[in-house]
Amino acid sequence: MSARRLQTGSHWGVYDVTVEHGAITAVAPHARDPRPSPLVHGLPALVRGAVRVARPAVRAGYLRRGPGPAARGAEPFVEVSWERALALVAEELARVRERHGDAALYGGSYGWASAGRLHHSPSLVKRFLGLGGGYTDKLGNHSFGAALVAMPRIIGSAAVTRMASDWRVIVAHTRLMVLFGGAHPKNMQIDSGGVTRHSARDWMRRARDAGVQFVLVGPSRADAAEELGAEWLPIRPNTDTALMLALCSELLREGLADREFLERHCAGTQRFVQTIAGKDAAWAATICDVPAQAIRSLARRMAATRTMLSMSWAVQRADHGEQPCWALVALAAFLGQIGLPGGGFGLGYGAVNGVGAPLAGGLPRPTLPLGPNPVKARVPVGRVLDMLLEPGRSIPYDGGTLTYPDIRLVYSCGGNPFHHSADVNKLVRAWQRPETIVVHEPFWTPAAKHADIVLPATTTLERNDIMAAELDNGYAAMKQALPPVGGARNDFDIFAELAERLGYGEAFAEGRSEMQWLRHLYDGAAARCAAIGVVLPSFDAFWEHGTLELPPGPERVWLAELREGRPLGTPSGKIELWSETVAGFGTADCPGYAAWLEPAEWLGAPAAARFPLHLLSHQPPHRLHSQLDPAPASRAAKVQGREPIALHPDDAAARGIAAGDVVEVFNDRGRFLAGARLDPDLRRGVAQIATGAWYDPLEPGVPGTADKHGNPNLVTLDKGTSSLAQCTSVQSALVEVRRLADAPPPVTAFEPPALAPDLPSSARPGA
Repeated sequence: MSARRLQTGSHWGVYDVTVEHGAITAVAPHARDPRPSPLVHGLPALVRGAVRVARPAVRAGYLRRGPGPAARGAEPFVEVSWERALALVAEELARVRERHGDAALYGGSYGWASAGRLHHSPSLVKRFLGLGGGYTDKLGNHSFGAALVAMPRIIGSAAVTRMASDWRVIVAHTRLMVLFGGAHPKNMQIDSGGVTRHSARDWMRRARDAGVQFVLVGPSRADAAEELGAEWLPIRPNTDTALMLALCSELLREGLADREFLERHCAGTQRFVQTIAGKDAAWAATICDVPAQAIRSLARRMAATRTMLSMSWAVQRADHGEQPCWALVALAAFLGQIGLPGGGFGLGYGAVNGVGAPLAGGLPRPTLPLGPNPVKARVPVGRVLDMLLEPGRSIPYDGGTLTYPDIRLVYSCGGNPFHHSADVNKLVRAWQRPETIVVHEPFWTPAAKHADIVLPATTTLERNDIMAAELDNGYAAMKQALPPVGGARNDFDIFAELAERLGYGEAFAEGRSEMQWLRHLYDGAAARCAAIGVVLPSFDAFWEHGTLELPPGPERVWLAELREGRPLGTPSGKIELWSETVAGFGTADCPGYAAWLEPAEWLGAPAAARFPLHLLSHQPPHRLHSQLDPAPASRAAKVQGREPIALHPDDAAARGIAAGDVVEVFNDRGRFLAGARLDPDLRRGVAQIATGAWYDPLEPGVPGTADKHGNPNLVTLDKGTSSLAQCTSVQSALVEVRRLADAPPPVTAFEPPALAPDLPSSARPGA
């Protein structure tokens, strides 16, 4: 058999694989990608690995006792036939709907899953459950959830990923770019939905070459590429709001605030000004631990030139995360450059590749219809654990009230709750409560090991799809390179058969095969493109060529419409420095204006006496979230098999820790093991670790046990940002670190669970 070369796509880029005799023998990035990611080698290395789920599997205790609360994660699994597994799932879905109602199903699967538009499993599970009668869904996201709720109240828009002028405008007009939280190069290798060209890092370099000066405000010098030559202002974590308010105050004090802009384009200016009286550079210096003179100097520099303010998404993933969003807009308004080329503010430059990219504006994408969801119950994604543990409880959310439903069945596809949920010990407790947990997974991830029924799903290398990202200028064909490994099936096919068993197979699949669906989705997008004057090639031509790329549209200046006289989507039509609406909610943890509110945990809190290090968790350079953790690149980055944690050399020396030591990181919520790495470019008092190391409990199924592998969410805070957004606060966490005195336990994160023999038919429930 001759070698075949096929193209596929992923969140980390388009790449080609060479297949010979049914095996992948070579991997190459797409020729048109100027900065391809090394992550393209990860999935081909894992596709036939031992960590694959070979066949449908059911937790042994579930087979013996049937549905019910359980200490999941400790028991062996029993491999069963597809017929039996699908029958179990279909029967359980029908039982829960009949006894407890549709809202008892949680289908708010969260995760990046596949970059493909058809086989995007979180979308498929919603289509499947919705057509079956409905389900409880999630609200918001972990990436920028606080901004997603706060920004509509401030500027009338929830389009967080597009809150940025494009890089062409910055290169031509910006002269100072202030990066609150940074713009780390590692984040620019990924984008939700895929990347055809990695361009963000080159755009930043072009901005530097054009004379743009960069200032990094954050606890790690590495959060801006060394090539930018950024000035570093190493503030305490979680104090960005105090710094921004002080900068506003200094602009007022020195007569540098643009009062005409504030009067014309902002609402509530005078009331906001009253709230920052006395909050000057000296006030902020004691909170942020930076010299007052540095704050005054930065205020003058920003007012003297065309300045772009950028805030990373990570800054708002903290207690009171709505406040830095509001303060950023206020500071930009005081400078008076919002809507001018190269001025104003942007959210998430460098957070992913596509923020600020010159885009072909409004390019429609092939989109799988989700269908209806008659159930109206929703829960903020940051509050899912409370929902599972406290059914019936009501919480405030965005001026209203939400009541947690009583969830009996969790259907999880395309994500890893043991990666993105804060306070994993609380998650283990919450995960024991549902009667049934169903997971689709290619690999034995922590979520699969803690499920009742595991259905083996294909990877992107085993199916056909179309990559078409929101922040990209084209589509890419994702062609099947391998037949399904072991007993794996496509998520779409699994749901289609389940829907058939439950009586709505035609409504779900609409009689189309995989390739017929891809043609249908593409032709629908092509028709929408034609309506706006964009002509796409035929599906056959696109599939044969493999990529479709459109030229970027005109340069985009964020909020230019404000200066053109068009009102914003706020009640006043202006930027709301003081929101009467939010103030009317009467919530002390989110007043109607930008305010410095002390986080529950930060280096100025009393708890810092016991836990004197602020733990920050960030996107890893060697995988995507928890995807590809078993791949060679991620394993090579480990220290003694564990995720590395960075400490300042002085903090390490004070604790007798040397580079390469295994250390224990702990607080009152939990503890995990990691490998020490010393970093002089990290400010003292801060520890930093990447997210995504697969949860590897010392005692599986036992809440409170240590993680052996380096999962930071054993110690992070599960608290809503505020009553407004109720989003994640994982960046507000105090810990202590100590050298592990004893020999560390072996890492078993990538070992499949034990398998047990099946029960005789007479011993099965209902026999």
